[in-house]
Amino acid sequence: MPLPEPIFGDQEIQKALETVQNDDNPDGWFLLSYAGERSNKLVLFAEGKEGLEELKGKLADNQVLYGYQRIEYNNDTESKRVKFVVVVWIGPEVKVMRRARVSVEKGGVIEKLGPHVTVNASDRGDLVRDDVVKQLRKNGGADYNGGRG
Repeated sequence: MPLPEPIFGDQEIQKALETVQNDDNPDGWFLLSYAGERSNKLVLFAEGKEGLEELKGKLADNQVLYGYQRIEYNNDTESKRVKFVVVVWIGPEVKVMRRARVSVEKGGVIEKLGPHVTVNASDRGDLVRDDVVKQLRKNGGADYNGGRG
């Protein structure tokens, strides 16, 4: 029997999503966590406005967290790009059974959030803004910076 899809629909999550997508919040982000050890319900864990470094500071080693990050960058002197990234964080202390469930459940989370790029991370060093921007440029097609961050 397949595992149930993670449950969304919480108004708090919807509000956080709208805040991050708002142009007035250029470095906005939020993190979702599971409501309990055996739950598949997602709840708002943290949110902020100071970008990826601030998000990294909220990651917990014993939890699975799904991050949603707005990233703005320039493709050249004339254009600004706005993209959205999902971070799938599996902390180094997460139990084996939860890790296994995440491998099945994360697809539903990614589909609901609809990011331009997904970053899987189990170490904070996996989350470097310049690397994420490079991945966004690569996935976006035209790169007017010749591959430079």
